[in-house]
Amino acid sequence: MGADQVGRGNAQIMTQQRIAIIGAGMMGQGIAQAFAAAGHLVELQEPDGVRRAGILDRIRRTLAGLGQDGAIVDLIQPRETLEEAVAAADIVIEAVPEELALKQRIFAAVEAAAPPHALLASNTSVIPITRIMEPLRDRTRALGTHWWNPAHLIPLVEVVRTRDTADAAVATVTGLLRSIGKLPVEVRKDVPGFIGNRLQHALWREAIALVQAGVCDAETVDTVVKASFGRRLAVLGPLENADLVGTDLTLAVHGHVLPDLDRTPGPQPLLSELVASGRLGMKSGAGFRTWSEGQREEVAARLAAHLRRLDLSERG
Repeated sequence: MGADQVGRGNAQIMTQQRIAIIGAGMMGQGIAQAFAAAGHLVELQEPDGVRRAGILDRIRRTLAGLGQDGAIVDLIQPRETLEEAVAAADIVIEAVPEELALKQRIFAAVEAAAPPHALLASNTSVIPITRIMEPLRDRTRALGTHWWNPAHLIPLVEVVRTRDTADAAVATVTGLLRSIGKLPVEVRKDVPGFIGNRLQHALWREAIALVQAGVCDAETVDTVVKASFGRRLAVLGPLENADLVGTDLTLAVHGHVLPDLDRTPGPQPLLSELVASGRLGMKSGAGFRTWSEGQREEVAARLAAHLRRLDLSERG
């Protein structure tokens, strides 16, 4: 490990680390940017030559949009092979598509090529870390680090331990994330979806069910969330809110509403129908709602500006 000292804002200082990221899609690039912006060395693996050639320019454009120094990319080295990327790594983070077999193959290759001290982490959104790490001989150094998109702007990272994960591995990764200005939380039990996605998709299931049942249309669902309790969520979590209104009132409300909430054990038929018909959301121009190119760009710009304002206010 290098001797350079790095830090950002009020985050604790940590010795410069070598970070290997497997997968240079949207999440991989965002994670690479977050570590490089804090002064760490990043090896970013992407086997496709055309995509690999454009990685640094894409990150430069993102940095420019945030008003950050483009020289940050000097700490990021695109690599063609996994073996090149992990050869000197202190921590390896996998950020490839949500396919269990693919992730298992990658970690088997990482274990064979990375230094024995390297910590091994998956950025999966929903797949249990225990399943992903089954091929490993040493599972004490394996854990989950679930970042949220866009990774360079959203502070939370869920650090997921398995029954085999060593306490020292959790402590090291948590300290590293905190040192780059992230907000790590520990997920003590390795359940599908961890914490954030279980909560998020429980909401989505009910939202889809309301539209499917004809209670309202998709635009109304989104308006209700954004113009009511959604405005509180950044400062008042659900259990804080339950305490605020009183657990007695929460119990009374649950007695009326919970029996009527959707309990479909699998994907909603409406969602399956949308996918089967090619209505894949903004990328196809239609999903639950229809989207023009201008609308897609406006939503992306509005989200980026909102997250940037929050990021700046939190940094003080």
